[in-house]
Amino acid sequence: MLKTSIRLDDYRAVVPEGTIELLQRLADRVRGRTLVHVNSTRIGGGVAEMLARYIPLFEELGVPSRWEVIEGNDEFFRVTKSFHNALQGAEQVISDQMLAAYLETNRTNASRLNLDGDLVIIHDPQPAALIKYAAKRSPWIWRCHIDVSHPQRWAWSFIRQFVVGYDGAIFSLPKFAQRLPIPQYLVYPSIDPLSDKNRSLEPEEVDAVLHRLGIPRDKPILLQVSRFDRFKDPTGVINAYRIVKKYDDCRLILAGGSATDDPEGEQVLAEVREAARGDSDIHVLVLPPTAHYEINALQHAATIIIQKSTREGFGLTVAEGMWKGKPVIGGFVGGLPQQILYDVGDRIATITLNRPERLNAWTDVLEQELREAMKSATDDGDVRVIVLTGAGRGFCAGGDITGFGDVVPEDVKEIAHDVLRHRILLTYEAEAENITTEQVVDRVLERVEVP
Repeated sequence: MLKTSIRLDDYRAVVPEGTIELLQRLADRVRGRTLVHVNSTRIGGGVAEMLARYIPLFEELGVPSRWEVIEGNDEFFRVTKSFHNALQGAEQVISDQMLAAYLETNRTNASRLNLDGDLVIIHDPQPAALIKYAAKRSPWIWRCHIDVSHPQRWAWSFIRQFVVGYDGAIFSLPKFAQRLPIPQYLVYPSIDPLSDKNRSLEPEEVDAVLHRLGIPRDKPILLQVSRFDRFKDPTGVINAYRIVKKYDDCRLILAGGSATDDPEGEQVLAEVREAARGDSDIHVLVLPPTAHYEINALQHAATIIIQKSTREGFGLTVAEGMWKGKPVIGGFVGGLPQQILYDVGDRIATITLNRPERLNAWTDVLEQELREAMKSATDDGDVRVIVLTGAGRGFCAGGDITGFGDVVPEDVKEIAHDVLRHRILLTYEAEAENITTEQVVDRVLERVEVP
């Protein structure tokens, strides 16, 4: 089991009142059921980082969770990197021999891994074919963390033959998905505000890290944190920096590393170093996947944070920068465009709910971004009027419950629907009646109909 010094109670300072109690009471109803996650690496990349934080919290709630990692040789990871690129629309060529290597690796891992659990979640394309070879004794879900809305057709056709065998699929945004004959669910990724990557740092801590990394603080700092991946466009960031430098003297930091399932990283890094050659104000930092504290310090020190992706998943580096109160410039791809649009003109702040494809239905992410936008408008002395509106043909369709469905367990589905249905009402009742957090939780659970 993964160990962490951070406990659920530590999150009380950053989550809405009653959230921890609600999680604990809901967990009571599924206590002892086993959750299995399978991905392609334990070190490096967003999925590994998410699971490292996610699993200990489920364990604390009494829901046993296991993390299995598919193993493969260099050829397997070259194939899956090509799949990754092709599913996001990049032109790739994959031979029949490469496809055979992919299938054989999945077949071998299906007999090696312990895939017994009450719910099995398979992450991304690398282990997607496990379902073809494993003895499936419980529901399986495929969770896709990338944008597959405009893939190369052959690549999606190949992966789709396995995906349709799952009991459901999870995507990070509605626009990332494909039409499938199985239920689809929406689960937004999130950052952990208490992790070493996102916790508050004292100025002396930031200074010490930058000194250790050899970065002077005599100029404004532009920062991009990402793997050395062509979709992150690090050489494009260098070109943009050189345009800025004509007008404002500054430094550029490109900080990142590689993951064990990404064979292209070294080649991209070499291209970046060549592009940066001869400029002492460009700092290319190759950091280990565990350098969360160092990344945090760099983000605290940055003047502007950049995420110049040409294709992207949800793009949580943007959320990390915004959590630290930094201005962020990102490519208009993936999850980088915000669900809330904020604009100020003529002393009027216009806040737009920006989920027109879902009639601006309410989500936790939308709520958090709206709170931040309202605070920005309130704190701005030049703003005299706040206009709240919605993009598209509707203002807000209510709570978005599409993140839940009828896969399994059935009782968990019913609980989730009811909790979301009553959540906003409870907030107002708590304020109106001045009741305690425990009373709020009790009232939610009284209303939840358990099968």
